[in-house]
Amino acid sequence: MQRFYDFIRRHPTGVDILWAVLLLGFSGVSIVTDQIGAGPERVAAVPIAVGLSFVVALRRRVPERMLLLAIVMGLAQLVLGVRPGVADFAMLVITYTVATVGERWASRLALGCSLAAAGISRLRWPDDAPYGGWAQTLGYVVIMTVPFVLAWVLGDSIRTRRAYFSQLEERAARLEREREAQSKVAVAAERARIARELHDVVAHNVSVMVVQADGAAYVMDSSPDQARQALETISGTGRQALAEMRRLLGVLRTGDSEESGEYVPQPDVEQIEELVGKVRETGLTVDFKIEGTPRPLPSGVELTAYRIVQEALTNTRKHGGPDAGASVRLVYFDDGLGLLVEDDGRGAPHELYEDGGADGAGQGMIGMRERVGMVGGTLDAGPRQGGGFRISALLPLKPAEQ
Repeated sequence: MQRFYDFIRRHPTGVDILWAVLLLGFSGVSIVTDQIGAGPERVAAVPIAVGLSFVVALRRRVPERMLLLAIVMGLAQLVLGVRPGVADFAMLVITYTVATVGERWASRLALGCSLAAAGISRLRWPDDAPYGGWAQTLGYVVIMTVPFVLAWVLGDSIRTRRAYFSQLEERAARLEREREAQSKVAVAAERARIARELHDVVAHNVSVMVVQADGAAYVMDSSPDQARQALETISGTGRQALAEMRRLLGVLRTGDSEESGEYVPQPDVEQIEELVGKVRETGLTVDFKIEGTPRPLPSGVELTAYRIVQEALTNTRKHGGPDAGASVRLVYFDDGLGLLVEDDGRGAPHELYEDGGADGAGQGMIGMRERVGMVGGTLDAGPRQGGGFRISALLPLKPAEQ
């Protein structure tokens, strides 16, 4: 039975043609049995029945045109004197169809014709009513009008219901597209965050390890104690890098930073002094100052400050040259934290702080700008007057409003 219903839904025009054939057959029987009339009326009834059968057959394909055809057939009945018969059932059908799927003008026209059809028929054939009197005539017209009005109301309610469900489907599809877009944005943001963390962890710690390894190799024979100290620094730096890498991997595996809390906590402003100390151990001279009254800051601001200082000192070691020195200054304001990191070395290549560079260069600078932007701060980076490089940032206590 379900297959039969599916077949009917897939072939609506075929079903309508079948009903049209049946309607034409019943109309032919009515004409032959002389229920329509005699003489010219019977002859004229044949093309009218054929036309109204066409209305049923093509009602869903071209509903507006079929409505006009039904009106033409109705006018032909009035002019030729063909009394209402079985074929006029097509007018009821096309009224319902146009109210359901037709244009608005066609639906209103069908309603108007439905309200007027019974009255016009009563005036054209006054003897068809079984009783006389104006009250009886009015009742007859109302009774004959009700089926057409009900057909129109049913069709219009179905149209409204379909439009409502269509809006629901469109809204659901739009929400699904928005969810997909938000998911893509979230994935891109998470990838950028992980890229920043990986760069900060790997670039800084590996840079320290390379510098210490080079120093250890240089003094291995002449100063074994310094070489041993350098190797210990390499070992400690490697463990720290491994711990931070494990923290990142823990976040990736669990999807929840709280569940990965057993790995190392995120660095904060208080650890900047420790960071400067480790950098000094690599041979880089760093002057560190704090101005203002230190106080707890939002975790995002503290992490951003730490990573900026870390990346700036890493760039000094990589690009400043062997005799470079650096200075780090933290300034606590009432509404934020200021950072100033300068060095007197050769300075970073131009492509590292403009447009992100090429071939992956300048990722640290990109990461710094992204971090500062996330907390609503500002960053300025570029060559320092008189030589060297300068990075300044202002991190507000409240993020910028989105």
